[in-house]
Amino acid sequence: MATRAERVIQEGRGWRLGWDASGPDYPALVAGEGWALELTAAEFKDFCHLAQQLADALQTMAQTLMEQEQLTCELETQYIWLEATGFPDRYALRFILQTGRRGEGQWGAPSSQEVVAAIAALALAPRHDQLCLDPGSVMSCK
Repeated sequence: MATRAERVIQEGRGWRLGWDASGPDYPALVAGEGWALELTAAEFKDFCHLAQQLADALQTMAQTLMEQEQLTCELETQYIWLEATGFPDRYALRFILQTGRRGEGQWGAPSSQEVVAAIAALALAPRHDQLCLDPGSVMSCK
């Protein structure tokens, strides 16, 4: 059984992220309204990294957009595909798990921005700084 220090749950309206260091196969949890999916450590690491990369990309591109202009950006690794759609400060996130058991989920705005903020908090938490490392990924934006 995991001790309190080994378990981290972040949640808000319409979303939940969790990490249980004692979880042997699926230590991570991502969830939204009406759905939840457990991820392996490698899947969660990629999910964290891609979500942060997409949020950064949207903010970087905000300077070149007109006020009404929306973006769709996607990133992909061998484990996960992630897409952000909307405005740089209000966007939806959608992901597809690309490994054996498959699965997908999504969050609308403002839940997506809260999920990205929670990922940053998880990445800085003791014992979890190894989660959001830099995997190889492919990005495209339209």
